[in-house]
Amino acid sequence: MQPTIRPLFLALSAAAVMTAAPAAFAENVRVAMIETMSGAFAPIGANQLHSYQLISEMANKQKWAGNHTLEFVPFDNKGSPQESLTQLKAAIDQGFRFIAQGNSSAVAMALIDAINKHNERNPGKEVVFFNHSAIDPDLTNSKCSFWHFRFDANSDMKMEALTTEMAKNKDIKKVYIIGQNYSHGHQVTRAAKEMLKRKRPDVQIVGDDLHPIAQVKDFAPYVAKIKASGADSVITGNWGADLALLIKAAKDADLKANFYTYYGSTSGVPTAMGAAGADRVKYVGLWNVNNENYDGKDIVENFKKKYKDDFYVMQTFSVVEMLSQAIKKSKSTDPVKVAFAMEGMKTKSLNGDIEMRATDHQMLQPLYIATWVKTNNKDVRFDQENTGYGWKTDVKVPAYIASQPTSCQMKRPAKR
Repeated sequence: MQPTIRPLFLALSAAAVMTAAPAAFAENVRVAMIETMSGAFAPIGANQLHSYQLISEMANKQKWAGNHTLEFVPFDNKGSPQESLTQLKAAIDQGFRFIAQGNSSAVAMALIDAINKHNERNPGKEVVFFNHSAIDPDLTNSKCSFWHFRFDANSDMKMEALTTEMAKNKDIKKVYIIGQNYSHGHQVTRAAKEMLKRKRPDVQIVGDDLHPIAQVKDFAPYVAKIKASGADSVITGNWGADLALLIKAAKDADLKANFYTYYGSTSGVPTAMGAAGADRVKYVGLWNVNNENYDGKDIVENFKKKYKDDFYVMQTFSVVEMLSQAIKKSKSTDPVKVAFAMEGMKTKSLNGDIEMRATDHQMLQPLYIATWVKTNNKDVRFDQENTGYGWKTDVKVPAYIASQPTSCQMKRPAKR
């Protein structure tokens, strides 16, 4: 009888272990951050990596994803779409199933196309892409993908909010537009012209320049053109060194125009502005540390203490928050199940109520418009880059005002 009892006992023991395993199962979910970690835009890539690391450490301690932990690992794409594809392959070969990227819509376009092809050819080994800051509207319209989730507002949403506020200022008569010569820069130019014409047809567009990305070392010739045009306002989607150098050149030339930016709060720009940018430079973005309730101030203080840098990429918090919730909701770390769980998800982030729109995977959220001013320990307690200047909230724009329709026709995989 022993030969019969022993196999039965082993089978029952194995079944018990398998039944108990899910409750004890804990996975380290790794996310490959394919970003610019060298070259002119490296400071922004480093800031984003540190932001993900700080927030994921907090999430792991507080068990946002239950027993699972999150880890963000950098892959240097050198700012190149082609190098990004090389790094994507390396990440997939190393077993990464989640990707994060944001600096450059051209890179994001290349990644979406490659991930779509990979997932179609490799069922069971799918990869999901979290986009923290590539904001070309096409990414959630004509190029939309089930595998791509955008956590930033797209450039049309930001321009809608920005031009709504600009339209109220009757002192604005002449606007100059300048941007980087790639998809994002083209979209900013188009949206600025269309929306100003609709809201303030009396405003003149007195200049429109596109320059090579990350190649201009001296913006003095561009600033001379702006000055000669008589522009009282400048709209720019520039980011990184291209914005810092543009602001520096404007300061050196004593250009009196006001700057309406998307990325005035990013690494290097505050130092370039200093006192000269006070009351002249604005940005439209997802969040301002000097918000109405100082939501996120603990993160800002901890980030400064740990990295000697400023926390400003708020969407890293939203990525970690939603990824954690999707893992708990789906009771899985499988990318397909996580993606379906994330669709339509509503939660709170540092900027308030947010929603991942199911139709196109575009995040809907409030936006902030803020002005660079001297800190006052009242409504502007936090400065940036130890300049003594920070961002004063002008207005918090509700999500419905900036929200844009989508033309996305998404193809979804079968649910598992």
